[in-house]
Amino acid sequence: MQVGVDEVGLGSLAGPLVVGAVVLDSARDIEGLRDSKKVSARARDKISLEIFDQALFWSIGIATKKEIEEMNVLAASHLAMQRAIFNLAITPSLVLVDGKNKPRLPFPTRSVVKGDDKVREISAASIIAKVCRDKIMEGLSASFPQYEFERNKGYPTKKHLMALNSFGPTVLHRRTFAPVSSILGS
Repeated sequence: MQVGVDEVGLGSLAGPLVVGAVVLDSARDIEGLRDSKKVSARARDKISLEIFDQALFWSIGIATKKEIEEMNVLAASHLAMQRAIFNLAITPSLVLVDGKNKPRLPFPTRSVVKGDDKVREISAASIIAKVCRDKIMEGLSASFPQYEFERNKGYPTKKHLMALNSFGPTVLHRRTFAPVSSILGS
């Protein structure tokens, strides 16, 4: 079975990195599959429900902020990919990973540049990962309202950077990332 894998949160300044892994039924079409960044939040939510309902298998893997800081974001993304794949109830015949880099796995694995727009399974993985991570960041925003995580999801928007400069980093912020470490004077 072919598994599509994609991550969300690589360039975020705060929060976890989330990976989706999806096996789709080739006989069932899910309308609107594409790169999650090219789909509105409302459409992503709707499509994700179809994915959860119609996919043969799906899984989420997470790398924590602490893991990202300790090992670097690329290694943490590969760890989250491994977690998502090993959480599936099947053994993949092929793992297709969005981008240039792929994790070390005991299965045939291929990286696909812009795979989230080219491969249905990667698109589906992109969407469920984005929906999951957005929900996490929206939930965390109540504890840190001045950072507007419900809007920026931890990414370095102008308002987020202004809040970082005014209030300093939270426990959610990745202290090894340049905008955060420069505020800390590291």
